[in-house]
Amino acid sequence: MKIVKEFKEFIMRGNVMDLAVGVIIGGAFGAIVTSLTDDIISPILGIFGGMDFSDLVLDINGAHIAYGKFITAVINFLIMALIIFLLVKAVNKVMSLGKKKEAEPEPTTKVCPCCFTEIDIRATRCPHCTSEITDEK
Repeated sequence: MKIVKEFKEFIMRGNVMDLAVGVIIGGAFGAIVTSLTDDIISPILGIFGGMDFSDLVLDINGAHIAYGKFITAVINFLIMALIIFLLVKAVNKVMSLGKKKEAEPEPTTKVCPCCFTEIDIRATRCPHCTSEITDEK
């Protein structure tokens, strides 16, 4: 029964639940985009081209090749990819609005003006060349 316990832990992890919700919403959103393409975009393009993409068919020796449906699927994909890109871009922008920019950390070292080795910022004398370090800038 160890496998059942491991499976339960796997399913209850947040990432799996988020993925499941994303797949369900993505499926529903895909239906909306398909309807947009089939019911609005293809007929509008058909006005200018004289036909709907889904009507484009090629018959070769009894083979029925519906390449118009493929064109419609490509249009669906491009619309879906564009909308997802815009959504991700918007979400990233909203997420970045609430974040404060991290301040640059204070330096902990400085360079000796005589031998150019890196030394502790609190040092008054270089441990390498023994020259006296002044904090003049």
